[in-house]
Order: sequence, then C-alpha cells, then structure tokens
Amino acid sequence: MTQKRKIAIFTGNRAEYGLQFPIIKAINAHPALEGYLFVGGAHLDEDFGATKSEIERDGFAIHAEVKMTMHHDTLAATAQAIGTGIVSLSESLDRLRPDFFVVYADRFEGLAAVVAGTQMGIPTAHIEGGDITEGGALDDSVRHAMTKLSHLHFTTNEEAAERVRKLGEEPWRVHNVGFPALDLIAAGNFASPEELRERYGLDPAKPVVIFTQHSVTTEFEDAGAQVRPALAAMRRLAAEGVQIILTYPNNDAGGKAIIGELEKVAAENLPNIQVHKSLGRRNYHGVLHLCGKAGRGVYAGNSSSGIKETAIFGCPVVNIGSRQQGRLRADNVVDTGYDEQAIYDACARGIFDDAWRAKCASVTNPYGSGNAGPRIADILATIALGPALVQKKMTF
Repeated sequence: MTQKRKIAIFTGNRAEYGLQFPIIKAINAHPALEGYLFVGGAHLDEDFGATKSEIERDGFAIHAEVKMTMHHDTLAATAQAIGTGIVSLSESLDRLRPDFFVVYADRFEGLAAVVAGTQMGIPTAHIEGGDITEGGALDDSVRHAMTKLSHLHFTTNEEAAERVRKLGEEPWRVHNVGFPALDLIAAGNFASPEELRERYGLDPAKPVVIFTQHSVTTEFEDAGAQVRPALAAMRRLAAEGVQIILTYPNNDAGGKAIIGELEKVAAENLPNIQVHKSLGRRNYHGVLHLCGKAGRGVYAGNSSSGIKETAIFGCPVVNIGSRQQGRLRADNVVDTGYDEQAIYDACARGIFDDAWRAKCASVTNPYGSGNAGPRIADILATIALGPALVQKKMTF
C-alpha cells in the first residue's frame, strides 16, 4: 500500500480558516493524503473569540497549537509575533516533517509560517497569491514575499496567476483553482434564514446590514477614528428599523481600538444592533445570503470577504476606505470614504434601491464557482516530490 502524503495546514485567524475549510476537508477526504492542522494566532486569543473552538466543532483534529505572542496593539508587536510564530512553527514542523506545508493569503501569521517551512526545506504551497490590494494594509508586500518563498501556487483567478508568473515563478508551479470559500457556498453549506432567526433573532422580512471593519496597517493609529463614522451610520440605520450585526476585526495593529468602539456600541444596548466577536463561517455566509437573494440587506466594511464572497449571493457591498483598493471585484461594490453620510447613503441604496439590488443579483463572480478544494488536494497528491520542487528557478 502506498504511504499517504503528510500535508500540514496552517491557520492563524477566523477569516482565513473559513476560506481554508474546503481545502482541509478535501485533503482529509483524499485517499492519498493525510492532513495535519496547525492552529495559532487569533484562534487562541480570547480577545478575538478564541475561534479554535469553531475548528473543533467542525470535527477537525488539531495537530499542533502554535503560540504567536502579541502583547501590544502595535506594529513592533506584530513583528515580534512573527518571530515567536517562526520559532513555534519550526518546532512543530520539525516533529512532523510533512511532505507539504499549506499556507493561506497575506497576513503576518502566514508570513511566519512560510518562513519556517521554506527555511526547513519543506515544500510549501501558497494559496491566494498574485492578488492586488493597494490600500495600505501591507498585504501586497507580505503576499508577494510569500509567493517568492513558496514552491507551489494556488491562485483564485487568472489575473493573479499571470501576476505570479510575472514575478518569475515557473509556470508549472502555478495553478488557478478559484476561490476556495465558493465551494461551500455553491454546495449551499450555510445557515438558512430560519436558523438565523433562531440564533440571532433576525427577522428575514426586515433589512439587515452585516459590518466588519479592520484596521489599515499603515494607518493603524487612526483605526478608532476611522471606524466611528461607520458606526454612527449604523446607529442611524438601526433607529430606522434596519437590523445591524457588528463583528470584531482581525488581530492586526489597531484592531483593539476598533474593538473598543464596538464595545461602546454594545454597552448602549440599542434596539436592532448586536455585536459579535465571530459569527463563524456557516452563519456569516447565511447572513450574506439573507442580505442578498434571500432577503434585503448590505455588507459594509473593508474585509476582503466583502469583495470575494458577496457576489455569489447577489449581496450589495459598501466598501469603506482604502484597505481593498485595487482588488479584483464584481460590479456589486460601491466605495466610500470614512464619512458618515456617504456610508449611510450607500447602505440605504443597497437596501432600498430595487434597480441597484437587481444589478447586484446578476453580477458574475470573477473568482470562479467552486471545486477549488478538490483541485488543490489532487495536485498535492500527484505532483512530483524531490529536489526540483524545492530548488526554484527564476524565469527572467
């Protein structure tokens, strides 16, 4: 019997895990692969929901917990967290010695993972390379650095795949598989309006806004001030009967300032506003469905999910600030600055303008339509291992 390939998978925060879920599931289901889940970062932090429990509820075994110590809400603390993450990950990887190490996207936790894996000569697969975000979150710098360190690339769109090739990566290393989160959405694996009514008291007959705003890394000291106009707009909408769900940001520098503003809103106990550290993937997608074709509502904030995961639901998007500037998107997105009236007007349009909602419901998602997880698993199971995989060559 052929020995299964050992695939280590790293996840460092809730949003990333939601995107990785179909990949982890496909790897665990593949007859030639055996998955080992490394969990760290915000998953282990009570301030950000300790979302390790969500992973356990999904039935995945956690092979290793990765300590990434972040004592303060600063850029210096972020750099130090990368260092502690490299140390912790290298120890766990050295014990397992996997055939592949799978790392996602563009965050500092993932950068630590890629550095640890590649410096140990472990073939490393990077998902979501080649994207562009020009909004000051350091994402582009981190993402492209991770691409150059990694040995195998799974992109979410053809524009990104071409960009990775132009970075000098050999074409055989680059595979455009689509956006993994769409696997679950295409399969209908999200909460129904009835489940959302039971869990969150949401009335499917009334409009909904789901809101998440992260800090912009290069402007992290302004994070609190930047979120206040949006929260003021949310208060106004709530006073008019719109149901508002506010969720916590990522654990980036500046995130705790945003959490402080969210806690102020929560303490006001305003009708129609609720604050949650994390909804979990299934509930979050269910709310996007309720905001789109299943009901009436809007996504507002600056998360990449507002760009990548809303179009398939026909959900209008109010994208606030610069964080997602330059990212490939469908035509269901309206951009605003940090201005209360502009945010309020854009949300009201997304809720009440039937012509705009009809347009949003008919857009084409540039990130594919599903089946990314099985594609990734098949490539990991069949690509040749050996020196050629880890000895990279530039194509220019």
